[in-house]
Amino acid sequence: MALLEVNNLQAFYGPIQALHGISFSLDEGSVTTILGANGAGKTTTLRSICGMVKIDGSVIMDGKEVAGQATESIVRTGIAHVPEGRGTFTRVSAEENLLLGAYTRGDRAGVADDIERVYSYFPRLKERRSQQAGTLSGGEQQMLAVGRAMMLRPRIMLLDEPSFGLAPLIVEELFNILRTINQKEQVSMLLVEQNATLALNLADHAYLLETGNVVISGTSQEIAADEGVRKSYLGY
Repeated sequence: MALLEVNNLQAFYGPIQALHGISFSLDEGSVTTILGANGAGKTTTLRSICGMVKIDGSVIMDGKEVAGQATESIVRTGIAHVPEGRGTFTRVSAEENLLLGAYTRGDRAGVADDIERVYSYFPRLKERRSQQAGTLSGGEQQMLAVGRAMMLRPRIMLLDEPSFGLAPLIVEELFNILRTINQKEQVSMLLVEQNATLALNLADHAYLLETGNVVISGTSQEIAADEGVRKSYLGY
């Protein structure tokens, strides 16, 4: 059974419709990527799942309908959102950012263990644990955003443009860590990413959005082999 099922999802910003009835699913432990040009509806899809925009349609998490619930209730089902632009709390330390990620939890010992678990994936954050988060590099802030999401012990991580604005070596390091988290922790991931090559290398399945509609879907290998996708998104 799919861990996340999205059926006939429509999204609205006031009178403007941004998604036109898209459907897709995400299996437990898998990585799915949503590809598309700017304005295709990728970020809106993630925001819709989290209850951050007005929607019609169905969002089923682990067999339970979550569409229409408050964002905080959706978070409690095990969905963690890593927004574009990182969403760092800039005035507090890196470690305080991680603690803020665990705000829904009451198990203090477990929270302390999970901070150490995050540091095992991101040793650089451990070195910077007491540094004001706003003074971290872009790559470190992106790692902090992923670490903060991990503090929720999520079953699904929604990742919005994690490579944006980062140097290629940092991107490679970050995506290797995401792969390890997915495989070791069995955290499912729904990845929105401009770098289609990078996304298809990490993901099992892919959906291509154009103007709020799914136009192609399949395994990552199938999508990568599609001539139209290759020319438009992969550059060869």
